[in-house]
Amino acid sequence: MSGGAQSASTQSASAQSQSMMPRLPAVHLLVDDPACAPLIAQYGREQTVDALRALLAGLRTRARAGAEGGFDPEAECAPAAILAALGERLRAANTSKLRAVFNLTGTVLHTNLGRALLPDEAVQAVVEALRWPMNLEWDIDTGTRGDRDNLVEEQLRALTGAEAVTIVNNNAAAVLLMLNSLAQGREVIVSRGELVEIGGAFRIPDIMTRAGAILREVGTTNRTHLKDFAEHAGPNTALMLKVHASNYAITGFTKEVSVAELVPLARERGIPIAVDLGSGTLVDLERYGLPHETTVKETIAAGADLVTFSGDKLLGGPQCGVIAGRKDLIAAIKKNPLKRALRVSKLTLAALEPVLNLYRAPDLLPQRLTTLRLLTRPAQAMQALAETLLVPMQAALGPDYKVKAEPMQSQIGSGALPVDRLPSYGLAIRAVAGPDGKPMRGNPLGVLERRLRALPRPVIGRIGDDTLWLDLRCLEEPQRDSFIQQLKSMNA
Repeated sequence: MSGGAQSASTQSASAQSQSMMPRLPAVHLLVDDPACAPLIAQYGREQTVDALRALLAGLRTRARAGAEGGFDPEAECAPAAILAALGERLRAANTSKLRAVFNLTGTVLHTNLGRALLPDEAVQAVVEALRWPMNLEWDIDTGTRGDRDNLVEEQLRALTGAEAVTIVNNNAAAVLLMLNSLAQGREVIVSRGELVEIGGAFRIPDIMTRAGAILREVGTTNRTHLKDFAEHAGPNTALMLKVHASNYAITGFTKEVSVAELVPLARERGIPIAVDLGSGTLVDLERYGLPHETTVKETIAAGADLVTFSGDKLLGGPQCGVIAGRKDLIAAIKKNPLKRALRVSKLTLAALEPVLNLYRAPDLLPQRLTTLRLLTRPAQAMQALAETLLVPMQAALGPDYKVKAEPMQSQIGSGALPVDRLPSYGLAIRAVAGPDGKPMRGNPLGVLERRLRALPRPVIGRIGDDTLWLDLRCLEEPQRDSFIQQLKSMNA
């Protein structure tokens, strides 16, 4: 093509693009339009104007792409259309990214979904703490400055048998603070079989390094003996540390050293025993028909000098980490400047105190503590709910999927009792084969899983064995109607 022909072609394309350029209304005219007034009232003038300018700039960019970009100037550039798009843009920008979901994964304490749900008493206490000043660090009796740990120390001491406690923002922080306070520059003995990695690739050896402690591995992955601790316990040993095996279990030819076995050696050498208990249950779960998990009180009674555990796992409270144990060691930990960096806010303590108060009536705990209520739900109740939801779910999904009510297996989650399963019930959804008997093309279960996540309140299940499993353990009767109602929007 000659240079003249190229120039003519370029000019023609430019002229066509110019012809597609809309005559957009001025910003001030759109802002003064009565239809814009509600947006300004709700979102403020400055945010509304900024969003409007960005919207108009986007329309100009699309206009330059012309018809090939699917641009329709007559439909998209009318004032009413622009203001409607502006409203959608503002609503999207101001919608919280932290949203309530239906947890139908079968994992009760799901780390990615926020772990423990709080009972109403804790929720109301947090609301009050948000609205009013609180005596967070103020002793009302003496009129002097107080210690925020004192707000929950009495309850935790009674429930754990510890001499003293301190609270930080999660269990990893509790381990970090404990090691940094008591073992900086010194050795901490840990069995190789307990050098665990928890969620998010956080590893015990890495935490120890950050804390300034020196890791002394003893034993082997599957077998560690008391003599392994004895051979390496010396003048530079600050702690003997035992770590809860989170999210896995070693079976077969195994041996671990219990706290009780360590006590004589630890006392003889003058070395404290610390236990990272992880989930940190405060009651014997067997009394409620669940598998036994070692309690904090049992661990301290066995001779542990310090125990760290989470508040938002089996305890059923807000995210926090607790260090419980000997008074002198807790006092040393609380003097560490890191304690201020890792301390919890009034909201955490406001939620934790009423949860701990529920433990005063252990016989009523399965009804009052949300986590325990979900863990102890009978399979028959979930089966009845599944049968109620079967028809609405099938109607929402149509003939491409087959929905059945089936038994399932739930798990506690967050590293608690990793190999134990709880009998459950829910909806099993499978793709229907085509006329030729072959599975539907593409990934029909993946498509459905995305559709469920796109609902106003996202539904989160799990896919496995060519089935989308919706475990109903965490869907209680009061939520049934709202769950069914939003299913109707799937065919809208």
